[in-house]
Amino acid sequence: MFTFSQLAIESLAYAEPPEVWTSDDIEARLAPLYERLKLPAGRLELMTGIRERRFWPLGHRPSAASAEAGKKALAQSKFGPGDIDLVIHCAVCRDRLEPATAAAVHHELGLGQHCQLFDLSNACLGFINGLMVAGGLIESGQVRRVLLVSGENGRPLIERTLRVLLEGDHTRKSVKPYFANLTIGAGAVAAVLCRAEETDAPCPRIIGGVTGSDSTANQLCQGDSAGGELDMQTDSEALLAAGVNLAQQTWTRFQDHTGWTTDTPDRVICHQVGRRHQRALFEGLGLALDKDFSTFEEWGNVGSVSLPLTLAKARETGALTTGSKAALLGIGSGLVCAMLALEC
Repeated sequence: MFTFSQLAIESLAYAEPPEVWTSDDIEARLAPLYERLKLPAGRLELMTGIRERRFWPLGHRPSAASAEAGKKALAQSKFGPGDIDLVIHCAVCRDRLEPATAAAVHHELGLGQHCQLFDLSNACLGFINGLMVAGGLIESGQVRRVLLVSGENGRPLIERTLRVLLEGDHTRKSVKPYFANLTIGAGAVAAVLCRAEETDAPCPRIIGGVTGSDSTANQLCQGDSAGGELDMQTDSEALLAAGVNLAQQTWTRFQDHTGWTTDTPDRVICHQVGRRHQRALFEGLGLALDKDFSTFEEWGNVGSVSLPLTLAKARETGALTTGSKAALLGIGSGLVCAMLALEC
């Protein structure tokens, strides 16, 4: 459990990949498999609610995506590159094993020599963990301003998945572990964090939150590199059940710690997976579905980018305004969970 008294999100921005892939486009590429297994067209969007997702061009590095979002966040901020004390790259995707992807972002943005840098990765929870780590460093006085960035690119994963599905002698049962891969998208997000007293206007503040883990479920969704390509297999049904169970336990502790109830938040901003996960989570926590603000319909699952991107879109569209309260509910494979209370 943790509490913050001064942690403000001074600016928040996202970068949108230029290529749009609809679920119909993906199914068209899988037509031979659909025909052989007699799978009905339209099932991908029907089962997930995802109409489309976005991708960067081939060869686009996570650092380039993160830097693009970082430039936008700094352009919105009162602080310049020389004012940032720490940059953290929070994505699943990285340029390489070494050095830290944050180093490339640091260089691209022209951050100062005094500015620390490192990567922080924890599946889809990376950016939320970044908020927590940055908050502790800011409130303890170790740093004053932190730039969080995350650039995800699911294109290599989905390209490999399409090849595996088309080249293999698959059955309806054997394609199931690959289905979640087809929901993945791409995007980037960045935020400048500082003490609330340093901001010039009312900014969203992270009040506090709680975390939870269920490592018995660590094998339900596993991603790795295979011959230079990304590979991931997911037991979607078991992962959903375990995720909702962990979320329920974490939500109970969140309410105890913050004093919030299901009626408190004006909006609930979740990690974006799809329609089935959305409804199961809200039902499991006893939350009204009309409090939800979603982006999965047009972006799919963008890993660590999904939740902060959805928060940015909620503010951009007026779904969250000054005075609003939002519960940020993050869940990542592992299983890991974090729930944060935000006041705008």
